[in-house]
Amino acid sequence: MEKSIITLDERTDPATKQMLQKVVEKKQKYETLKFRHLLVMWATVFSSFFYFYYLYKVIITPYSYSFSSMFSAYVDHSVNFYALAFIVGCYGFMNLLKEKRDKAEKEYHALRCEIIDKSKDLWKKEDAWNNRHLVFEMMKENFDINLFHENK
Repeated sequence: MEKSIITLDERTDPATKQMLQKVVEKKQKYETLKFRHLLVMWATVFSSFFYFYYLYKVIITPYSYSFSSMFSAYVDHSVNFYALAFIVGCYGFMNLLKEKRDKAEKEYHALRCEIIDKSKDLWKKEDAWNNRHLVFEMMKENFDINLFHENK
């Protein structure tokens, strides 16, 4: 469990601390998948650009007089098959990571909204209710998780 969540005072019960820990874990998972998706997306874009530049310089420009000669030159180089397979694989992996990222984002926001909705039940005592903003501010400062409003 995160140190700042463990050190919360007695106005926050262990179940609430566990929920806060889970929302932090979901946020970290979402941020990791977001970074990986961005990394693979840019790798796909750059590798596609360089591959098409290579095709233009090696295949299209020298053999532009005939489509059949361009096709023959394209098929003769086995590098083209591997490069194309790599780019298609990167594109598929990028889409897979996007789906995982979207799922992780939905889970994170659902748990965050659940904490916001149940805040009256989680901080039932009067002094705990009056000081819950300290927990919300700690979550915002330490983990960039906004528990004040349901909007992103």
